[in-house]
Amino acid sequence: MPRIIAALIIGGALSVAGSSYQGLFRNPMVSPDILGASGGAGFGAALGLLLSLDAFEVQMLSFLCGLGAVLAAVGIHSIIKRDGGGSLLSLIMIGIVISSLAQAFISLIKYVGDPEDKLPVITFWLMGSLSTVTMNDLFFLLIPVIIAIVPLYLLRWHLNILSFGDEEATALGVNVRKMKLVVIICSTLATAVTVSVAGVIGWIGLIIPHLARMLVGPNYKRALPASLLIGSIYLILVDDLARMFTMELPLGILTSLVGAPFFLYLLFKGRRGWS
Repeated sequence: MPRIIAALIIGGALSVAGSSYQGLFRNPMVSPDILGASGGAGFGAALGLLLSLDAFEVQMLSFLCGLGAVLAAVGIHSIIKRDGGGSLLSLIMIGIVISSLAQAFISLIKYVGDPEDKLPVITFWLMGSLSTVTMNDLFFLLIPVIIAIVPLYLLRWHLNILSFGDEEATALGVNVRKMKLVVIICSTLATAVTVSVAGVIGWIGLIIPHLARMLVGPNYKRALPASLLIGSIYLILVDDLARMFTMELPLGILTSLVGAPFFLYLLFKGRRGWS
């Protein structure tokens, strides 16, 4: 039961975060890890496992590093923006750099880790799995996800306005800067806590928002709940599929194997437009 509940929460949280990011950046190729949340959380977990911390300490370190990575990206972007060079594109580029640095540090941790003990544990964790989720993990997971998703749902009509562009949103009375900050904080919170509990599970925050928009349209009043529901169902199905083999497969592998071809299919089906 904890595993099923965790799949529901994590699938829905990643989908909502991905949908919010895509609306904020007005880019259908954006995913929840675009600002380095997954990379930072992965580095924190790898470091915690290398230092032989207990499960809760590993989760906390992973969660804090995920938040720290995004805060670093936003901070660097703010400094650049004061000099007149800030834009959404530059924020995305900074996030990619932060993610690359995190992956480099993860590779370094793998290199210095004991190949008989630490390396297999770190590698398997980074591939994503729900096999070790307990009831205590659910409490650690549920509260931040609720704190993240509720504001995004309450402000869903602001996301509709932001998709028209900053100037139009400002003209319609939206505080663009504050709204962007709220979306980034909430989406990062949801992403970082899910990665800290289940490892890196890719593609959900990228393909599920596309599917939701194809089914219910681009209006976030319907798109956010649809993303939440479809993402939860999708991760449960993938987790069931992972347990059908003699040796349980990591979720990150299956979501990539299923997600990549399905994403190409969605691109061909919805190439006339996404918003």
